[in-house]
Amino acid sequence: MRIANLNERAVLVHGDAGTETGVDVAVASGGRFGPDLPSLYDRWESFAAWAAEADVERSAEGAVVIDRARLAAPSPAPRQVFAVGLNYRTHAAESGFDVPTQLPPVFTKYVSSFAGPDTEVVLPPGGDVDWEIELVAVIGREARDIDDESAWDHIAGLTAGQDLSERVSQLAGPAPQFGLGKSFAGFSPQGPWLVTPDELPDRDDVELGCAIDGEEMQKGRTRDLLFPLPKLVAALSRTVTLYPGDVIFTGTPAGVGMGRDPRRFLRAGERLDSWIEGIGELHQTFVDPPGAHAAVSDEKGTLS
Repeated sequence: MRIANLNERAVLVHGDAGTETGVDVAVASGGRFGPDLPSLYDRWESFAAWAAEADVERSAEGAVVIDRARLAAPSPAPRQVFAVGLNYRTHAAESGFDVPTQLPPVFTKYVSSFAGPDTEVVLPPGGDVDWEIELVAVIGREARDIDDESAWDHIAGLTAGQDLSERVSQLAGPAPQFGLGKSFAGFSPQGPWLVTPDELPDRDDVELGCAIDGEEMQKGRTRDLLFPLPKLVAALSRTVTLYPGDVIFTGTPAGVGMGRDPRRFLRAGERLDSWIEGIGELHQTFVDPPGAHAAVSDEKGTLS
């Protein structure tokens, strides 16, 4: 099952890549579920059971073509957002850190940074914006002190996410500002939809990657996660209660800009394409903030 957040309404997604259509959940269920995504997570088990029994072919009769520009993050208003650093051995190495032997560092990305799958991102003035493709999980059932074996039962589904990171502000000061440096507007694009784990050939091993203007930057597989998703969810649940709709960014493989020699960061006019096998793609373009060129020209004395 694939579920999209289309214009703030939950829709069941049908069709092949590039020709997807969506059926409004509230309409198809006669008002039993929906209309938005957060209300589905609050009743995830009942909704999933209904969706499994729904007549997919019949419900597809009222489908509309999905306009990707109207898609938003699959869980747009979580109570908690978790992001995990250094969860791939190769990324820890390129970052100059030892490979974690226990739960890797956990931080947050603020919800105000959430965005849909296809967006234009304004680059912060003076910043160095980096890319980090990540598998993102959405919780579908409250989890508290659970074990690894039952963790998948608490996950509603998976989506693709970019943990865009502004490295100057992230690394300024005596201690890293992970939360703020990774939470500028539009710095958490996700989507294009939520995919339930049963849709994937192997939920524990999917390929993910990204490219800038067609040049591959990252390519990895989630089987290489140091803390695989079930282990991660279980570990988090031993400290905090995970609630339906909570979002977990699971970490990024090697290939980020800060780990390159020379370092490379996103610049205005570039396009970042990201993908996760069996889930879908994200597309971001980057622009300077309004007035940036005039300000630079003023500083150089070429205007006025």
